[in-house]
Amino acid sequence: MTLSLKERAPFAQGGNRLCFVDPDHRDRCIKVRRPDFTLADRRRKKGFPGNLRPLSWFDDNREEHRVLTVLWRRHGALLGAHLPRCHGFVDTDLGAGLVTELIRDADGAISQTLKKVLWDDGLTPSCSRAVGVLGRFWIEQGIPSRDLLPHNIVAQRGADGGLRRLVVIDGLGRPGLAGVRRSRSAARRKVANLHQRIEDLLTQRGARAGAFPGYHGLLFHDDAPERP
Repeated sequence: MTLSLKERAPFAQGGNRLCFVDPDHRDRCIKVRRPDFTLADRRRKKGFPGNLRPLSWFDDNREEHRVLTVLWRRHGALLGAHLPRCHGFVDTDLGAGLVTELIRDADGAISQTLKKVLWDDGLTPSCSRAVGVLGRFWIEQGIPSRDLLPHNIVAQRGADGGLRRLVVIDGLGRPGLAGVRRSRSAARRKVANLHQRIEDLLTQRGARAGAFPGYHGLLFHDDAPERP
């Protein structure tokens, strides 16, 4: 069966993909390639020699599925603290969709990104603790990733409104055959880079009033259940 997504509103958009709530499972997200930005478009933007790679190299869904599959086999349930579960692929009217766990707050709303939380509230004690827990986990497990970007991390809130955990939803693996190899030293560099990005964002927040920087990290809607 082919799922119909064209008439639905995505809840978020990245540089290369659109994110939809799975119409059959509210706890799952379906990621599809942006129809206005094809794999061929991505390849054309790369300089030599990157533009000589096959189109499959630029398929984020395929790479994310590969990396999550390997990591869950390697780490088991331990991984669930900071990475979403992957449920494979589904056919949609927007192409092949990668189905992953959709992180929601205790009240049922889709969790905001760390970037949005920092921009709205600053680095609160609960947020600082959550960042520390994520960083230690990343280093201890040697999780392979590209740069840990605040808009690729979601902050799940508990019933008291405090941050329960941070979950990395994009940017996993590294290019090449070593893309899922453990490396604590590499993970340590990524965590240090995340801390620097947080500092930079907070500095930017202090220098600007109101205007959120860009659209990366914003939700179009939170799909929260209707409240009485």
